[in-house]
Amino acid sequence: MSNMREQLLAKTAGIRKTSAIQKDEIKRNDRTQTAPGLAGALAVAQMRVQELEAAGVASLIAVADIVPNPWQPRRVFNDSKLADLAESIREVGLMQPIVVRRAEMGYQIVAGERRWRAHKMLGADTIKAVVAEPSDADMAVLALVENVSRDDLSDYEIALSIRQTEKEFPSRARLAEALGLSRSGLYRFLSFAQLPDYVIRDLDLQPTLLGGTAAEAIVMTIRKYGEAGDAAAKEIWPLVASGKMDQGKAANAIKALATRRVDAANSASERSIDKFFAGKEHAGSITKDANGFTVKIKFGALSEALENQIRQLISETFHHQPK
Repeated sequence: MSNMREQLLAKTAGIRKTSAIQKDEIKRNDRTQTAPGLAGALAVAQMRVQELEAAGVASLIAVADIVPNPWQPRRVFNDSKLADLAESIREVGLMQPIVVRRAEMGYQIVAGERRWRAHKMLGADTIKAVVAEPSDADMAVLALVENVSRDDLSDYEIALSIRQTEKEFPSRARLAEALGLSRSGLYRFLSFAQLPDYVIRDLDLQPTLLGGTAAEAIVMTIRKYGEAGDAAAKEIWPLVASGKMDQGKAANAIKALATRRVDAANSASERSIDKFFAGKEHAGSITKDANGFTVKIKFGALSEALENQIRQLISETFHHQPK
């Protein structure tokens, strides 16, 4: 018998391309705007996972013996929604068992972590579960299917799921097709991995800080300006993380700051200052930079006769310049 991943692939082989899915076939809220193809294609796969959940015979397993899927990308679970789920389970019981696999110590969740967390919230000792035998690869694929199709999952968490599952596909083109994404849509999610470490650390704690479009723009801006871009991003990012700057404005702010610094550095590198002396005394300096050519003479070193001589020299020099 084929393993669970093969069953899933077989049952989802008919998933259509994004271009073939009509807009009115996809039920989305205002949040799910980044990847309509992803939501549409994975909705079908999610139904297949539910079929797999229903295929086995459920038994009672100790809640304490179960741990989350190691490939779980979700960083934040909504406590309010978990509380609602827990109350529903308290009133009518668990309608759909979770799916687990045996591990060295107890069980790992394949699908149904929110239901398991709700049971923990209720203080339940046991939970209905179907025991399956998926491989590590299966676990990664099913974590992606269960999580990505939920519209409250952030772009960053979707990106983590995609990265974890990427090795299951022979190419990124095949991965994009399987997810119902365009190549550009896929690379938008993959751009999260190219963000600086200090941004990633904040996203691990608050995944909703940055959407895919803003992440891609920031990555491209830093790449374009190199060290100046990275330095600018270090100053701009805290404003985004603290909510003082909209994420959509971050890339332009980084660009503006980096441009000013590059221009200042170029100007400084082109600037030269030569001092001149009257005997051993410092009499003045000649400065040449992007703004012009400047001669400065100390007041004590400039006599009236010398001033007239300099004025005459300048007048004659420019008077005889070819037009």
